[in-house]
Amino acid sequence: MTIRLLGVSAALVDGALLPGDVEVDGDTVTRVGLPPAAGGRIATPGLLDLQVNGFAEVDVMAADVDGIDRIGTALTDHGVTAWLPTLITAADADTRRALGVLRTAIDRGTPGAQPLGVHLEGPFLSPARLGTHPAVHRREPDPAVLEEWRALAPVVAVTLAPELPGAVDVVAKLSADGVLVSLGHSDATAAQAHAGFDAGARTATHLFNAMSALRHRDPGLPGAALARPDVTVQLIVDGHHLADDVVRLVFAAARGRVVLVTDATEAAAREEGEYEIAGVPVEVRAGAVRNGAGVLAGSALTLDAAVRNVVGLGIDLAEVLTAVTATPAALIGRPDLGRLAPGARADLVVLEDDLTVRETWLAGTPVARTA
Repeated sequence: MTIRLLGVSAALVDGALLPGDVEVDGDTVTRVGLPPAAGGRIATPGLLDLQVNGFAEVDVMAADVDGIDRIGTALTDHGVTAWLPTLITAADADTRRALGVLRTAIDRGTPGAQPLGVHLEGPFLSPARLGTHPAVHRREPDPAVLEEWRALAPVVAVTLAPELPGAVDVVAKLSADGVLVSLGHSDATAAQAHAGFDAGARTATHLFNAMSALRHRDPGLPGAALARPDVTVQLIVDGHHLADDVVRLVFAAARGRVVLVTDATEAAAREEGEYEIAGVPVEVRAGAVRNGAGVLAGSALTLDAAVRNVVGLGIDLAEVLTAVTATPAALIGRPDLGRLAPGARADLVVLEDDLTVRETWLAGTPVARTA
């Protein structure tokens, strides 16, 4: 085995920044808290992104296996070592084809960031809160269709609206099967949201976006999610989906249960212009991804940029880094990920003192940059 030092001044260990360098032996972290290297660099566990619709000119719904590989490789440029391919509402045939591709990619193994399974964001969504999801393909909850799709690929997360007929029963069944259920694209009242959480849902998809509003006498889904200590909330912090004060409010109200996601489209890590998400044309201008009606349609965000954005709002660095490492790993049921400690697999990121990515390591090996 080859023993190497990361050359960092501190590392994120158990939710805190521990001064000192990190030693790696082969594919395993062996020691932390060694004499610090100069330069102010920070080591973190590899970042996890639980909502990726596309990346670097590849759309997950339309991709072949090589395209899924290209996404995983490009994600490592931004510190991501594991991700959830996300399929939005689409025609049944398109969903089935994409699930088959993803199963092949996951079973075979991919270069770069590891796909952790499939996130079905729809089609069991509120007709009033579809965002850019095509209304023609929206469905009421259908357990039989869902079981057929789950047989095609390892579906590990599902977003649905809890107020739909039969939705709470679907939440209970999925949760009993170990699937992460997230409430989103929903017009639920607080009572309907609580019913979904009581049935086993454990998180909310891109909080505040495509859901009922938070009002002081009618808190809706956002209020229910923020009020419950057993619910993790997911945020897109790209400067477009949420106001700065809302981000600060969420981190104050839900400390330790915030996950940053990108909701990235194929426009992420690329120049502004015209793209697609699951066949829906979108355009990127001034950093925002919008469909033809001007509605936000995913993002062009990268997860390392999300970290910098939130830290720039005055949120504690260790708390922000935990929101892209240990917290998403725990949410998706992967305690083997999001850790930097002796004995952990050396999936790591070295950040410069300005929080840009210097290196991403997979199983103890630095990954070559694609750009």
